[in-house]
Amino acid sequence: MGSDPDYTGAGTRPGACIIGGTMEHSAGGAMRARAGRALLGAQAAMGGLAALAALSLMVLPSCASAQASLEAAPLPAPFSGAKPGTTMPVGWEPVKLTERKKPTVYTLVDDNGTVVLHARAVAAASGLAQLTVFDVRSAPIVEWRWKVSALIDAADNRVAAKEDAPARLLFAFDGDKSRLPLVERAIFYVTEKLSGRELPYALLQYVWATALPVGTVIDHPYTRRVRMIVAASGKDGVGAWQTHARNVHDDYRLAFGEEPGPLIGVGVLTDTDNTGASVDAWYGDIRFVPANR
Repeated sequence: MGSDPDYTGAGTRPGACIIGGTMEHSAGGAMRARAGRALLGAQAAMGGLAALAALSLMVLPSCASAQASLEAAPLPAPFSGAKPGTTMPVGWEPVKLTERKKPTVYTLVDDNGTVVLHARAVAAASGLAQLTVFDVRSAPIVEWRWKVSALIDAADNRVAAKEDAPARLLFAFDGDKSRLPLVERAIFYVTEKLSGRELPYALLQYVWATALPVGTVIDHPYTRRVRMIVAASGKDGVGAWQTHARNVHDDYRLAFGEEPGPLIGVGVLTDTDNTGASVDAWYGDIRFVPANR
């Protein structure tokens, strides 16, 4: 997913300072030097931070608070409740990674009597996302189904130049960015300066990988605030619907080593911009259910 710095980010506090007081008001020369090096490193990394933008376009209102119960949470609108065509269910919005990047084409199609989301990417990358404000502890199991036409043979999510996937689910979380290491806060700072918006505190992705084992946790090539978990891998199941259920709460703890904050966005992404491949993917409804249902 992308090596272009012109992308749009998101967060929970529009206009807020995302680098924190340490970098802004440091009095020590050593601290300023470290901050400068961090910024240089962040700027070098920005070439790949378009990969974070799939859920980073939309800004969550600062007055919103996480809903404690599943019934109260504005969860992803189902694709199955819509009509075939290009008009998405209420709340789902297209997300461009950059104006210069060819977008993935998303349409709603009829699949044996059920409306699903179809993604077509030809050397392209863009996503769909929907805001939510939800405490995943109340219903930590996310269920979904997806289908892909083929693998992306050249893709490797561990390598920036090969970081593509035929299918992804993305979950953005809020959190206290002031607790992050200086280099990560510098990345957020540069992102805001380039885009005018913030990245989420953390972004968890489920990906269909080419060869890595299911359950593998992958660090994003540019920032540890994005982690990927392999939910499907290899050619088994290509061309057929696969149904998955993952505990988002437990997976977040596994990937980031801490408790998750409020879930603030859900998205899908089919991207082939790095490898130049062509692929089709289909996504069914995404829903959250309690762990003890």
